[in-house]
Amino acid sequence: MPQRPGRVLAVASRGGHWIQLMRLRPAFDGADVAFLSTGPGEARDVPGHRFHNAVDANRSTKFKLVIQLAQVAWVVLRERPGVVVSTGATVGFFACRLGKLLGARVVWVDSIANAEELSASGRRAGGFADLWLTQWPDLARPEGPQHEGAVL
Repeated sequence: MPQRPGRVLAVASRGGHWIQLMRLRPAFDGADVAFLSTGPGEARDVPGHRFHNAVDANRSTKFKLVIQLAQVAWVVLRERPGVVVSTGATVGFFACRLGKLLGARVVWVDSIANAEELSASGRRAGGFADLWLTQWPDLARPEGPQHEGAVL
């Protein structure tokens, strides 16, 4: 399935991850952007853009994770992004992993909340991300993630 090079899928769980993603919006100017989140109310933050919702899930809600994975797979197949950008958490990991399998470039920005260690999703996503960023200089490593600033 061909990807659409100018299409960006921006993904984040609701709450702090979503707020951080919204602070990255200027980077998407001029691109065809679709958004995916676990909070249906977040659609109000991105008027004029395609918005997709997935069930909220985490490691302690295994059945919901399966549902979330299926929902994210549907969105990735439907959008066929050229780039997937995420600030976390599981919904972002799934979108990045599936997007990468379909040929998209992946950008993972680890959560600002993870000041002492990388998030679990970030550690996993870093293995296949084309650009892996941390917002804390102390967490940057030569093998990744890189520190290029923060979106405070």
